[in-house]
Amino acid sequence: SLSLSLPLSLSPSHSLSPSPSLSLSPSLSWLEVDLGGRTRITAVATQGRYGSSDWLTSYLLMFSDTGNNWKQYRQEDSIGSFPGNTNADSVVQHALQQPVLARYLRLVPLEWNPSGRIGLRLETYGCPYGSDVVGFDGASGLSYRPAPGLTPRAQDCVSLKFKTLRSSGTLLQALGADHSLTLELQRGQLRLLLRRGTHAPRGSLPSSEAQRQASLGSLLDDQHWHHVTLERRHGHINLTVDKSHARTHARTHARTHTHRSGEMTNKCRTLSVGTAPERSVHKGLSDGHFLGCLENLLYNDLNLVELLKHNSPQVTGNVTFSCPDPAVVAVTFSSPQSFLQLPGATASWPGALSAGLQFRTWNRAGLLLTFEIPQRGGVVWLYLSEARLHLQVHKAGSGLNDGQWHSVQLGSAQGRLTIAVDQEEGETAQARLAFPVTTGSHLFFGGCPAEETNQECRNPFNVFQGCMRLLTLENQLIDLIVVQQRLLGNYSHLYIDMCGIIDRCSPSHCEHGGRCSQSWRSFHCNCSNTGYRGATCHSPVFEASCEAYKHRGNSSGLYHVDLDGSGPIRAQLVYCNMTEEQTWLVIQHNNTERTRVAGSSGRSHHSAYFDYSAEEKQLMAIINQSEHCEQELSYHCRKSRLLNTPVGSPFSWWVGGPGAGGVQSYWGGAVPGSRQCSCGLEESCVDPMYYCNCDADRGEWASDSGLLTHKKSLPVRSLVLGDLHRAGSEAAYRVGPLRCHGDKNFWNAAFFDKETSYLHFPTFRAELSADISFLFKTTASSGVFLENLGIKDFIRIELSSSTEVLFSFDVGNGPLEVRVRAPRPLDDDRWHRVRAERNVKEASLSVDALPVATREAPDDGHVRLQLNSLLFIGGTASRQKGFRGCIRALRLNEETQDLEERARITPGVQPGCPGHCSSYGSLCRNQGRCVERSQGFTCDCGPSAYTGAFCHREVSAIFKSTTSARYSFREPYEQSRNASALSSSIYSEVTLRGEDISLSFRTRQSPALLLYVSSYYKEHLALLINKHDKLEVRYKLDGGRDAEVLRSRVRNLADGQLHTLVVHRHADAVAVQVTHTNAHTHTHRHTFMHTHIHTHTCACTQTRMQTYTTHSDELDPELARLASLGFTGCLSVVQFNSISPLKAALLHPDTSPVAISGPLVQSQCGSSAPTNADAAENTHHLSDQSGSVNTGQPLVNSVRTDSALIGGVIAVVVFLTALGLAVVAVFLYRRKETYGNPEVKRTKAEDSPESPFTDQPDSHNIPSETAKEFFI
Repeated sequence: SLSLSLPLSLSPSHSLSPSPSLSLSPSLSWLEVDLGGRTRITAVATQGRYGSSDWLTSYLLMFSDTGNNWKQYRQEDSIGSFPGNTNADSVVQHALQQPVLARYLRLVPLEWNPSGRIGLRLETYGCPYGSDVVGFDGASGLSYRPAPGLTPRAQDCVSLKFKTLRSSGTLLQALGADHSLTLELQRGQLRLLLRRGTHAPRGSLPSSEAQRQASLGSLLDDQHWHHVTLERRHGHINLTVDKSHARTHARTHARTHTHRSGEMTNKCRTLSVGTAPERSVHKGLSDGHFLGCLENLLYNDLNLVELLKHNSPQVTGNVTFSCPDPAVVAVTFSSPQSFLQLPGATASWPGALSAGLQFRTWNRAGLLLTFEIPQRGGVVWLYLSEARLHLQVHKAGSGLNDGQWHSVQLGSAQGRLTIAVDQEEGETAQARLAFPVTTGSHLFFGGCPAEETNQECRNPFNVFQGCMRLLTLENQLIDLIVVQQRLLGNYSHLYIDMCGIIDRCSPSHCEHGGRCSQSWRSFHCNCSNTGYRGATCHSPVFEASCEAYKHRGNSSGLYHVDLDGSGPIRAQLVYCNMTEEQTWLVIQHNNTERTRVAGSSGRSHHSAYFDYSAEEKQLMAIINQSEHCEQELSYHCRKSRLLNTPVGSPFSWWVGGPGAGGVQSYWGGAVPGSRQCSCGLEESCVDPMYYCNCDADRGEWASDSGLLTHKKSLPVRSLVLGDLHRAGSEAAYRVGPLRCHGDKNFWNAAFFDKETSYLHFPTFRAELSADISFLFKTTASSGVFLENLGIKDFIRIELSSSTEVLFSFDVGNGPLEVRVRAPRPLDDDRWHRVRAERNVKEASLSVDALPVATREAPDDGHVRLQLNSLLFIGGTASRQKGFRGCIRALRLNEETQDLEERARITPGVQPGCPGHCSSYGSLCRNQGRCVERSQGFTCDCGPSAYTGAFCHREVSAIFKSTTSARYSFREPYEQSRNASALSSSIYSEVTLRGEDISLSFRTRQSPALLLYVSSYYKEHLALLINKHDKLEVRYKLDGGRDAEVLRSRVRNLADGQLHTLVVHRHADAVAVQVTHTNAHTHTHRHTFMHTHIHTHTCACTQTRMQTYTTHSDELDPELARLASLGFTGCLSVVQFNSISPLKAALLHPDTSPVAISGPLVQSQCGSSAPTNADAAENTHHLSDQSGSVNTGQPLVNSVRTDSALIGGVIAVVVFLTALGLAVVAVFLYRRKETYGNPEVKRTKAEDSPESPFTDQPDSHNIPSETAKEFFI
């Protein structure tokens, strides 16, 4: 091997010339420079050899203080190599992101010009570095006592550098009267411990346990310098270890004492360094002294080492003023090809074996040592598997992939084989063998040579990647420097005299509490139970608002809402109420019920405090993100005044707003600052002299109620009620839940109408994590959605073709592209969702519900995305390939960009984007119509027999035998006089050539008449259950002939289960469908398709029908007897063409032509578990669970069919049986004519059975006489 060590005198730059030209393997060559003393190195520059073809194209930099124990310099904590030259003459300089303090510099060539050799001219840039160093031998220490009477400072600072090979030990401890602060190493990590207790005798500490406030750093026992700064400012303590920072409160029990902020270090009596003199009474503190060196130990503006050198009485200790480096040489196994080969058995130790080593790794598996047993032809393998040590089938120790140093000792003597792991902890395993174990001619550490001809080494396990040191054979330490010089053994792909292990989990790139684990080359984040997902737990699992859940097709229920997405605010469980026109987010508190307060002479005020189910940050985010928020505030009073208007101090007030809130002296329904109640604002108080009803101080009950809608005053935090001390004073109050609707971000959109138009925003700052989400719709086949450029880096998302979205970026490793191809065109003028994410692990792209495309980041590559231009939305800086269409809900790192605000001031871009029904119209179910709104859409359920936000909730009622609801069609002139009538029929004189009828029912009654329709010409339709529990459909379309009867094969329709009937007739063709849902939710359908009615239909369908008075003798006697039984059971979603008579009776009884007698109770008896799980009520989040029928919450029914357009109904009275024949004769109706354009609707529902019913006479041979009323 060739090693060049050239001491140079210090100057602004050092040049090594002439350059050495090396033709050796890069693993065997390096250039080493001795700078003559410790130097702060800030940059390096390289050139090739003058006038030659020799130059480096890639190299590593290593640094050392002593010429041993080298450390590789890494850029961005991951990039190990530096790019070199492209010719022999140009200079390539690299400024070091973090300056290095070292005496020795080593440059290791990796690649060079393939047409030449390794040629190099090197310059380093820096300046001298001076320091004061002290050494601790594991038993020594240093103590500083401030001078008596020293005035406490407003802030304190301790700074130092340390290096050590021991993973545990106390670095420093500050002791006060009844408190302490400790910095200690524990398993290679620095911990900050704060402790407070009761006063203790002089010279001792209280015995309460220390509280760990922060842990920083990792692998700090690497015998390299680490910088530590501890600062106290304004009641906080800031700890810095190298480039990691942590902040904590200086007080550990802020709620239990009243000491001034920061007292933990204000009265420091003793500062101990390298030892904890009273550690024996501390639970949880390290039990070891510090072994290593400290440099530049400063306390505020005092150099403690300098004071110790000058024998200051304030500083005492038994330390040395030097820093000896232990002669420990480590070796790094960095690649799958790494191995170390050493000579095996010698004559000095025949028949016995003794081998030892220390190792550290992150990998759970890998070969440590292997050798042959020549006498038996066998092989010994010492290896790691699942982080446990194995020797063939024996094992000892566990958790050995924690990055700490572990010692392993393998011995064989007198037929006994022994493994010892971390002997200090007593982990051993033994096995008795029938033969001696000795080594062959060679031992192999870490792996095997790659040569296929090598028969001495076989490795069926993973290779070892990590560090080893203190290798011993026959209790003799192996000199690895001799190995490095090729004077002993053999090796490949090793870095000797350094341990190159790095901790990729410190600091952790796992966000939101994700748990980090790692291997030699990568790390993994476990995102379980965090509410986030992705390679770094960055992306939220939950939607940002109830509005977003609604537009995914979900209904009212409990949902987790993540208001700031990947931000720090945790997801909150809220109730989303989607039954109204607006989508309400509801936050409960601890007392939403009306609370009565009795007067008492012993107290003048009653106070109430409200704790909300959401945290403060969540509450404020909900209020700020919503378009409107409100909270009910009501006060019921008797001889209890409220605001004491119009003059005088108010007796009662409430506190509301952010944080602790502010005192508010206005009441619900009034405006802030008005000192009024709603009646005062409306000038409707019971006494016009006052602004509140309760201020009239009357003896009878009164109330002041209303909604608080001023968002800056919400939520209500507490309530104080006065004027309760007088005799006869009584009051009651209610503070409702906080309700908010509208998502400012969800509908924020802009329309780009030109290819050259764009919006620009400030630079996107997302060095380590970037997530971008938006919705788009377009008719253009391509265009750039987003672009941001840097000097070399960039990020871009574009529609590259009508079926492909492309996410591309460059962080310094070269352009990387992620593509998602859709099976159908995306330029269909419908909304499509895009989400792109890039982090240090991978990049991903998702479009709608298509599979996510992912590309992994290169190992040890550049990780920081550095941008500096403006962010362009909808276009590019070059004004080419711009996007034409709409972009909505754009979020960058979960921060919404206000597209509408920018669009208002930007030519070629319009705020907002209409046309939502093309994408969301399918959410309106069961014949509901999608209606466009300026922001969003709504479902018009007028044509549907269902109701709800998406026309998904069935309308059902429980009937008893005495219940009836009669619906009558209005004549045209009556309709014009009552424009608010519910009926949506269009009237004209056309004939009825068909009808579509659907309903659901459950009953145990048979026979039972379900539906009866009649006309002026004595034509009728009847649906009934006969005495055999089967369905009969009776049509009579010619008054002169008997009715045609269609019978279903479905039995047991009177079984208490839910059944759905659908009847469709056009001219003389009839289709009947029966859907039978049993207790096991199996569905059977029996359909009579195109069954022809033999009666002549022209007289019925082509003749104008008129109403006339119905007399009881006009109804067939057998039908009358059947109708007299009434109907007991459940009817649901009843629809006749475009009319929903049951819905009109239950929801619009005052504005509909409906008459109700007897008890008619709305129920959920027609509900059933939906077939579409996405449409069901959800709890917590998108669980796809339908819920329980017994919960009392509405469930969505989603069975769909095509519509059939039928001719108008003219002067028809329709009956749904729930009334006896005697009741029929009482009602007289005027002449009515109607015309409708109905749509057929098929429904499906189920519920628990009703009580059993008694069988009644059969219903055969119903005559042609028909009635003219529609009964329920």
